[in-house]
Amino acid sequence: MNDTPDDEHVTSRAELLPEEVAAGSDDPREQAEAILEESEERTDDPAGTGAESEQTSTPDQRPS
Repeated sequence: MNDTPDDEHVTSRAELLPEEVAAGSDDPREQAEAILEESEERTDDPAGTGAESEQTSTPDQRPS
């Protein structure tokens, strides 16, 4: 796993959505890096990160 997302993805994600503009962001680039790092972690280890999440169903609740 790469520890940091590539610059192109960060730059693209740092362009705030209207909702994010309304809420405000002190540092859109830093926010984008954090979002993308968490996303990569979930992608690389869905079982491990899903088990830690309160917003994720348990394996027995998921359709087979």
